[in-house]
Amino acid sequence: MASSFPLLSLAIWVPIAFGVFVLAFGRDDNPGLARGASLIGSIVSFLITLPLLQRFDNAAHGMQFVEKTGWIEHFNVFYSLGIDGLSLWFIPLTALITVIVVIAGWEVIEKKVSQYMGAFLILSGLMIGVFCALDGLLFYVFFEATLIPMFIIIGVWGGTNRVYAALKFFLYTFLGSLLMLVALIYLYSKSNGSFDILVWHKTAMPLSAQILVFLAFLMAFAVKVPMWPVHTWLPDAHVEAPTGGSVVLAAIMLKLGAYGFLRFSLPITPDASHYLAPFIITLSLIAVIYIGLVAMVQTDMKKLVAYSSIAHMGFVTLGFFVFNDMAMQGGIAQMISHGFVSGAMFLCIGVLYDRMHTRAIADYGGVVNTMPRFAAFFVLFSLANCGLPGTSGFVGEFMVILGAVKFNFWIGLLAATALILGAAYSLWLVKRVVFGEVGNSHVAQLLDLNKREFFILGVLALATIWMGVYPAPFTDTMQTSVADLLKHVAISKVN
Repeated sequence: MASSFPLLSLAIWVPIAFGVFVLAFGRDDNPGLARGASLIGSIVSFLITLPLLQRFDNAAHGMQFVEKTGWIEHFNVFYSLGIDGLSLWFIPLTALITVIVVIAGWEVIEKKVSQYMGAFLILSGLMIGVFCALDGLLFYVFFEATLIPMFIIIGVWGGTNRVYAALKFFLYTFLGSLLMLVALIYLYSKSNGSFDILVWHKTAMPLSAQILVFLAFLMAFAVKVPMWPVHTWLPDAHVEAPTGGSVVLAAIMLKLGAYGFLRFSLPITPDASHYLAPFIITLSLIAVIYIGLVAMVQTDMKKLVAYSSIAHMGFVTLGFFVFNDMAMQGGIAQMISHGFVSGAMFLCIGVLYDRMHTRAIADYGGVVNTMPRFAAFFVLFSLANCGLPGTSGFVGEFMVILGAVKFNFWIGLLAATALILGAAYSLWLVKRVVFGEVGNSHVAQLLDLNKREFFILGVLALATIWMGVYPAPFTDTMQTSVADLLKHVAISKVN
């Protein structure tokens, strides 16, 4: 369904334009301009995405809001955009998280303010481009371009080992994507010179070729998710990144890899997806169980939440590769929920770090006595992180477990252990940080949330509870697209 108004282009390029403006005209001696322009740009960008939700037709098959124009026409490369139920919610989610990150860094970031704000605005547009691209080369450009702002964010505003973490993040994700480029070029030659992703969905290949293409995509997407065992860059990146970088990394950037499975791996290589599903399911269960255990022994709050993110994303990949509606919808719902909850967890840790300049769990204790409003939010998000019914964290995990049990009882049982492990590391974190007697004199002097912090955590709390209590607006939009994808994957494309 073509769009008469280029909503997707506006969603991509408005934040990029504001980001370039902030970089060009923001000055260190006048940070107010950069902050104000960034806030206006992020809010306008978010408002642009709302008509997508309003006008989206849940029952329609195929792509909606389609835009297509020539780019490098000699090689059949087009600026082609469109979304369906698989990608719809990630566009307003990206824009919302950007608004929150701008507000979160309002007072905290004091040096190079324009560069900080500009990097996040540009990153927002590039990530939205990944979710909208229908041309393989355009997707690759957006997918790789997201590395540059995040590399700068970690490397400039990060912690003591920021350069090491930034380089590790860049090298892991960039090298993983090189094989994807090889796969894109192969598909271009196999489809008579087309980079159209929807054409690739109909391109027949022998199983041996499908397996090689699948593995090439797997290298790019598994690193980005990240799946075990290529996950080691994530804890380092989270620990060293500034709070805003951790929020965007967890809430949005990890979803780019999972989305790649939906848009590329499953529909382009369906037979290889079935053939290699046991391998992906095994890696997913290792992430869910083993990484959950690793999270329990962490002494740094950021590392604990970073490892919990890997475990939760294991649920996502598990849901995609058991090939039923319930699990796949649950995987997508988990991606959306994880955007709210993990972003909020890192914001909460940022609030504490801004006051005490330490993330060590042992340095806290009894925070509820001095920061009761903060404690209420922290407990809510921790409970959502372990899948408490009534919060968004429960919706996706429960649907994936149900779908996994339908596929194989033992796989569902192993996946369900994540609920126990999640409760263990989340509640133990709450017990050690929030409850009990005041841990030390520094905790005794803590000030509760200010209005800015209360607002951003309040927005994410409302989103977490809304999705947990009434998930229908999220699941209804994806039903048709998920059913179409599973029907497509079930049809053999071996020639």
